[in-house]
Amino acid sequence: MRTRSILANSALALGALLASGCERAALSFANRGLDAPEATVSFAADVGLSLDVYRPQGPTARPAPVVVFFYGGAWQRGTREQYRFVGRRLAQHGVLAVVADYRTYPRAGFPAFVEDGARAVAWTRLHARDYGGDPARIFLAGHSAGAQIAALLGADARYLQAHGMRPRDLAGVIGLAGPYDFAITGQYVPIFGDPAQWPRAQAVNAVDGDEPPYLLVHGDADGVVEVRDSRQMARRLQSHGVPAALLELPGGGHIAPLQGLYDPGRTPQVLPAMLRFIENPATASQSR
Repeated sequence: MRTRSILANSALALGALLASGCERAALSFANRGLDAPEATVSFAADVGLSLDVYRPQGPTARPAPVVVFFYGGAWQRGTREQYRFVGRRLAQHGVLAVVADYRTYPRAGFPAFVEDGARAVAWTRLHARDYGGDPARIFLAGHSAGAQIAALLGADARYLQAHGMRPRDLAGVIGLAGPYDFAITGQYVPIFGDPAQWPRAQAVNAVDGDEPPYLLVHGDADGVVEVRDSRQMARRLQSHGVPAALLELPGGGHIAPLQGLYDPGRTPQVLPAMLRFIENPATASQSR
């Protein structure tokens, strides 16, 4: 299959680019030769935000599960176009993938980017059937800052309530190297604004038992977001009776969970764990 071959062949050079810190070049390389999304849709015209839709490949006996993906970038950078490889990889495995933009700083700070995420989820629920997806099986996923957005949408009911939804309307949340209980210092202070609202930015503080199941994936050698964030989030969810699995990647750095999507062979645990979770989120019950 053309998509599979392109994704596999780009992996080695992509890893070298990421290791050198050339993030933009690495993401551009990851998408080289991949087909454009089946649709690009404006979901928040008033603030100029769009999302890309990737239809699942191959025949399906029933409507496909849906994953809404939010990219990382320290809440300051990133675009949906840079993550075509995520949409294509998920679509390759029978998932309807939606990669959504959100406003980044300095254009907007917290909680605006989480509110943008909620709007993307609401759009997806309304239109999933139009693209072969199942609105009753919507999962949220994200890497790094995007994982923080996804986790908050699944834990803090106020964001989805603004659109007539509840966290339990989601089938699950997949967090890749996400910050869920992090220090707001330095460059992040202006992004999160008034210190009085900083506790609201921490997903661990919002857990109260009404969450959908979570799968948290984190490299245990992550030097950007400590693995303790995912460990604490998993424990907090489990203590409230919420199914939550933690997959730690031995020796994995910050990019390791995302690497599982552009090069499954280099981080082979990630994609199978995600697909198992999407197939049966109730299995997310223990750390591994």
